Amino acid sequence: MEVELTAPNGRKWTQPLGLFINNEFVKSSNEQKLASVNPTTEEEICSVYAATSDDIDTAVAAARKAFKDPSWKSLSGTERGALMLKLADLVSQHAETLATIECLDNGKPYTTALTENVPEVVNVFRYYGGYADKNFGQVIDVGPAKFAYTIKEPLGVCGQIIPWNYPLDMAAWKLGPALCCGNTVVLKLAEQTPLSMLYLAKLIKEAGFPPGVINIINGHGREAGAALVQHPQVDKIAFTGSTATGKEIMKMASATMKNITLETGGKSPLIVFEDADLDLAATWSHIGIMSNQGQICTATSRILVHENIYDQFTEAFKAKIQEISVLGDPFEETTFQGPQVTKQQYERVLSYINIGKEEGATVFLGGEAAPQKGKGFFIAPTVFTNVKPTMKIYREEIFGPCVAIASFKTEEEAIEMANDTTYGLGSALFTRDLNRAHRVAREIEAGMVWINSSNDSDFRIPFGGVKQSGIGRELGEAGLAPYCNVKAIHVNMAA
Repeated sequence: MEVELTAPNGRKWTQPLGLFINNEFVKSSNEQKLASVNPTTEEEICSVYAATSDDIDTAVAAARKAFKDPSWKSLSGTERGALMLKLADLVSQHAETLATIECLDNGKPYTTALTENVPEVVNVFRYYGGYADKNFGQVIDVGPAKFAYTIKEPLGVCGQIIPWNYPLDMAAWKLGPALCCGNTVVLKLAEQTPLSMLYLAKLIKEAGFPPGVINIINGHGREAGAALVQHPQVDKIAFTGSTATGKEIMKMASATMKNITLETGGKSPLIVFEDADLDLAATWSHIGIMSNQGQICTATSRILVHENIYDQFTEAFKAKIQEISVLGDPFEETTFQGPQVTKQQYERVLSYINIGKEEGATVFLGGEAAPQKGKGFFIAPTVFTNVKPTMKIYREEIFGPCVAIASFKTEEEAIEMANDTTYGLGSALFTRDLNRAHRVAREIEAGMVWINSSNDSDFRIPFGGVKQSGIGRELGEAGLAPYCNVKAIHVNMAA
């Protein structure tokens, strides 16, 4: 049920391979497995057990039993919070191992995993751990004849499905509020990147969570994911991933009218006005699209630049990419960009690059595969200029280090271009005019707007989109609402 692994940085650890149910690692019912591949070397790391629908039944039953058991149900918010804070401390203590696993399995740079991703997990658990005894109901004054009050109750068993681009972060974003509110969880991992959260499962047990409160499942989406979404004993589904998959989940969840939270795709605009600080705009534009190998749902992958500064901006942007976006072994300190997560994703991004060329856009930078020592799913940072709003590279989510730059003439045109999309997740704008900044921010159809920055999210601030970018919010106080019911209680004082 486990294997000893050693990473290129020399770190050794014991890697669990099973399904984590009732605080134990177990084999899948038919012992089927799926392979996890190192995207840097294209070699298999190990194989983990993949859940069947029968295994989903077992995990859901464990979560349902734990939800009703006094060992969890009778805990005060303070006691639940203490468990979450203990887990946060353990994650912090195991930071180097978790970052190593994330780098090996996902391909993201080790320094990024260590200094950004693992600390995000710690912060989210501590934030919601602190909130666990502060999620209050209300007393509502309706006159002396009635005493009316509300209490916040957990939903029950929450099925949570996370993507492969941020395995640790996305798990924390979902586990944090669910546990804070007193729910139990069946967490389905992305089949491409299961290893880091399987290791973290050991820390869940060590922290003292009762058996069945958190169950962690590996498996294919069409089998394990579908079974989880359709399970009659699951009260809520939370999903992060593509818009297409989100739509399928909505259909499947509708049969039992499950509570759902969806965070799906994006094609976020970044507007550079004529008065913008060009160096600042170029710096954040680079961060907004090239971080995490471009594998970010909120990536500002459409850059709209005022025609009078178009050439100046594109040159400044190109210079930033050439200076910062160092491709290479993700375990090397100098590496900014590692490989795409899988061969399938690598081929998808390259196919869009070919489409951009065929559509007549100009390859201003990159536009090709960039293997390192003849191996790996690496793609050169790619910038398309002379892009028209009708082009696929402008309209469709690519999910890679690939950006389309178009020009505009007026503020009104910039807003129209920014909103000309089925998505509405993130957005950004650059200007020195604060009146314009706030005015345009109100007009952009997106769940989040960054002014003079891009993608600098924070665990204390709500995260989510509009239109086909999702339903509901994660993080911040708003992230608690999808995980509790507000029950109203009426007392007739005249009785």
